[in-house]
Amino acid sequence: MSVALRNAQRSVPVRRAPLRRAVCALRAALGASRFDVGLVCAGNALMKRLNGAYRQCPEPTDVLSFPFHQVAAGELPRPRCRDEYNLGDIFLGVEYIHQQCRETGEPFDDVLTVTAAHGLCHLLGYRHDTKPEWEQMYQKEAQILEELNRLTGSRLRPLTAGLF
Repeated sequence: MSVALRNAQRSVPVRRAPLRRAVCALRAALGASRFDVGLVCAGNALMKRLNGAYRQCPEPTDVLSFPFHQVAAGELPRPRCRDEYNLGDIFLGVEYIHQQCRETGEPFDDVLTVTAAHGLCHLLGYRHDTKPEWEQMYQKEAQILEELNRLTGSRLRPLTAGLF
């Protein structure tokens, strides 16, 4: 299945092909290769609007995930027809992420990939509202990033590190 990637901002250059390849590999590591995923690279204005509308927090953020299915953490959706082979959409706040990377000195492309992994986990029911949820999500992120690292030779670590 496909990863549909749309760049809806012009502030930060995004290397779309490597990001798409990474998301495909992460999706495979989650056992969800047969599901479509929408990926939108968004600027601060759009992220602020979406965060305000859906989380009542009207400020930009790094990632928002909108699952197509409601599943428990670690479960794959059980589609009944072809149109339901969809995990959902991930909005990456690339302008926000880029600003943070300039402050921390972290490589933008790496952080973008790790943030996409975080968003994918949210599409599959993982949360981090409590410490046990955080531990479960951290473990899953570490697992899928380890697989990506093995394939690419990179050394990516989960976004949720240090959250609790």
